[in-house]
Amino acid sequence: MYSIIDIETTGNGYTGMKITEIAIFKFDGERVVDEYTTLINPECHIPQFITSLTGITNAMVQRAPKFYEVAKVLLEFTEDTIFVAHNVNFDYNGIQKEFKELGFEFKRKKLCTVRLSRKLIPNLSSYSLGPLCASQGIFITDRHRARGDAEATVKLFSQLLDLDTDNRVFTSFLNGRSRQATLPPMLPKEVFEKIPDTEGVYYFKNAIKEVIYVGKANNLKQRVLSHFYDKHKKELTMCMETADITYTETGSELLALLLESAEIKQRYPKYNRAQRRTTEAIALFTYEDAAGILHLAYNNSKLVPRPILKFYTVAECRSFLENLCETYELCPKYCQLQSAVGSCNHYQIKQCRGVCREKEDIANYNQRVQDAVSDLQFENQDFIIWEKGRTQTETAFVLVQGGVYKGFGYCPTQLIKAPATSLARFLTAQKDNRDIHRILNSYLKKFPENAISMTVPVEENLFSFMGVG
Repeated sequence: MYSIIDIETTGNGYTGMKITEIAIFKFDGERVVDEYTTLINPECHIPQFITSLTGITNAMVQRAPKFYEVAKVLLEFTEDTIFVAHNVNFDYNGIQKEFKELGFEFKRKKLCTVRLSRKLIPNLSSYSLGPLCASQGIFITDRHRARGDAEATVKLFSQLLDLDTDNRVFTSFLNGRSRQATLPPMLPKEVFEKIPDTEGVYYFKNAIKEVIYVGKANNLKQRVLSHFYDKHKKELTMCMETADITYTETGSELLALLLESAEIKQRYPKYNRAQRRTTEAIALFTYEDAAGILHLAYNNSKLVPRPILKFYTVAECRSFLENLCETYELCPKYCQLQSAVGSCNHYQIKQCRGVCREKEDIANYNQRVQDAVSDLQFENQDFIIWEKGRTQTETAFVLVQGGVYKGFGYCPTQLIKAPATSLARFLTAQKDNRDIHRILNSYLKKFPENAISMTVPVEENLFSFMGVG
């Protein structure tokens, strides 16, 4: 027995989503044997854009039963049935969440008509309910209302049962050890099965092959699978949109982190928030004033020839400086955080030792500034990091010259002790930025012994062979 279900919601993201309408058709495989439909009072405001889509208004649900008032009916109605819906995880998770808030567990076997349709009716341009039903000659009355969509899903489900003549597809999808119901509805199982258990970078793509998310993993298959179990709104939305997944093996976590950062900045995927910015407009630098005091300051990056660090915005730079002042007890007056003052106001709250009031020795203060700066820069300005390659016959490497990240590559293992210039043809040049410095500094704090000093005479500069600045 099947319970074919559709819900309408307030649409306030997964965590704030509340059900406004629910329709259930109990289907025995041949005919509908029972039906239950009701509006639900979500006990919160329904946004106007949701009302425009569904036609359900705040006034309509004002006197409707609240979820707890119909919960027992839903439990009894769906008991000993298989939960069926179009994009089943949306409806199932929505109902499960409502029960969880009441302190009850809701658990049913489930089937997704999107995934069943992809298997039994392949090569369609769209598997959304409207276009899919239209392609199969199913007319939907009252689209985007629970009863209309659920009734259309019943007709679609009946056709799918007929198409699965030997019941192998349905059996496979109901197998508890199968990942069929776990995978995003538009993602073919064979695509997921090809993903290896190695380090690398993975790419979620939509139906038109646009990269919508880039991630890195120590175990590609496990990390990709973890997205499908995540119930946060962003993950649910992203997985619903995912139709393909590709990957690049890197051999090591460090290379995966570096490649991930570069790909995010180049592709700008819609579901990646971190590291998407590409233009660092503000640069941090030091200078010494007439009194011999070292200042930390910032300016347009084009006007700073040797920046200590670059930032995307002034606000980001100032926030960083504030943290630096607190950590090293630096004077905000000499960090361009307080201007037009004789002395800073941090001395009174004992967050400045008083260099701005001639209460601290300048040499002591300058030493703390130098300590702060040294922690922001690579200890060695020219080095190679050797890492595990993708195969037993190759080794990965990362190159930094003059304190600037130049890129990474893979070379035959026997070249580890060869001159640096021998690596030129294996290097994949990359752009240097603050995110890369953060990744490398974090790595070097854990594995300082992996940074091998590289002395390259000017006339043998590795990058002069490549035109890399």
